[in-house]
Amino acid sequence: MTYELYIGDRTFSSWSLRGWLMFEKFGVPYNTHLVGLYAGTYRDELAHLAPARTVPAVQTPKGHVLTDSLAMAETLAETHPDIDFYPRAPAARALARSITAEMHSGFSALRDACPMQLNHVWEGFVPSKAVLADLDRIEDLWSLARTRHGRDGPWLFGDYTLADVFYAPVACRITGYGLPVSNTAQAYVDAHLADTAFQNWRAASKSETYDPFPYTQDLNSHPWPGD
Repeated sequence: MTYELYIGDRTFSSWSLRGWLMFEKFGVPYNTHLVGLYAGTYRDELAHLAPARTVPAVQTPKGHVLTDSLAMAETLAETHPDIDFYPRAPAARALARSITAEMHSGFSALRDACPMQLNHVWEGFVPSKAVLADLDRIEDLWSLARTRHGRDGPWLFGDYTLADVFYAPVACRITGYGLPVSNTAQAYVDAHLADTAFQNWRAASKSETYDPFPYTQDLNSHPWPGD
């Protein structure tokens, strides 16, 4: 029962990272297909998966096509009820689904100002008030999940869930732009950076090179943590 997962460039595609983590972290069998998101060839490469026009995209073992990361997450959760994609406790499950959906649809200021990049850390990036407001809301959600349900492990609900999948690129943005967060939030960010799956994703991204580099900033940079 193997899924076919289509992703874009690992260095920049935050949605692809989410799609990959929801298979990799939960042990769901999949094959990876890398399409040219930044080369501009992805639409032709996804043509056989209509209506897919973006990544990630998935073809299920039954041939059904999913073209949105939240649709992928919900389909996996209902198809594999034996896997704890969400917490089992009803209150924790409700909160996990809510904050996952909010990440999927919100935080546009952070997304627009800080595109995910896994190459280095920008020095001296000054976040706008709108970005800081997004960070405040994210910290509130993280704190709520950790305080109510996450005391027994490093993740938002103790064990790793789809909520962590969806906030992994936020951890990358906080890191890549040196964004200001509390010590508690930074500890959660560090858990993502230390996660073996994420480290494998980033190691694979190092084979990708760009000239010019997308999303450049008129700033100096220093190496990614651990490099």
